[in-house]
Amino acid sequence: MRILALDTATTDLVTGAVDTATGQSWDRVVEDTRAHNEQLMPTVEALLAQVGWTYADLDAVVVGTGPGPFTGLRVGMATASALGVALNIPVFGVCSLDAIAHRVAATAPAPADLLVATDARRKEVYWATYRGTARTSGPQVHKPEELEATAQQLVFPEAIAPRLPQQLQSLPRQWATPRAAGLVAVAGDLQATPEPLVPLYLRRPDAVPPQPAPRSAALPPLEHLQLGDAPVPSATSEA
Repeated sequence: MRILALDTATTDLVTGAVDTATGQSWDRVVEDTRAHNEQLMPTVEALLAQVGWTYADLDAVVVGTGPGPFTGLRVGMATASALGVALNIPVFGVCSLDAIAHRVAATAPAPADLLVATDARRKEVYWATYRGTARTSGPQVHKPEELEATAQQLVFPEAIAPRLPQQLQSLPRQWATPRAAGLVAVAGDLQATPEPLVPLYLRRPDAVPPQPAPRSAALPPLEHLQLGDAPVPSATSEA
């Protein structure tokens, strides 16, 4: 099977391709970007050109479902869903933290207890714990200084690491984002019927629609208002 993999749950824009028949995988990543919406499809086009595939060659799409910030996460999931409909192929959603854990564990000499986290903004992180690739808790969202999990190794954003609690400061630490091989591995059986895509937001979006202003009780009814010496007729008064 030829699989397109996408993840927009972190500041990295991740696109990749996996050929399950040969075991080959390719990644095309735009690091530390806030422009997922503008860059996703051009990056996918460049990836397919690099691999030598067309959209018609794809058998399935795998997409990271977060946790992640609302705006970035929905770009990848909406694009994956649209491709699935247009190409009539299945779309599989996977936890982005699971894919990161798989990437790290794949190069480890033995299974380790991992704490994997990504930037949730608002001075918080999304996190989960793993034994090798098996998730043992999470995902959750907390401030870094509130983390009480035990681990042997951290996969953690470097900019936020100084705010870790003391018991986690001395642990080996690295930073990683998802890659195609991990996303596809976490998806499991690609011959099965996929579950509906459900984003892992874990909290309300940063942008909140404006609410209508409450009607002021200080204003008198319209029929009692005066313009100069003449009363303003109410909507029900006769001409």
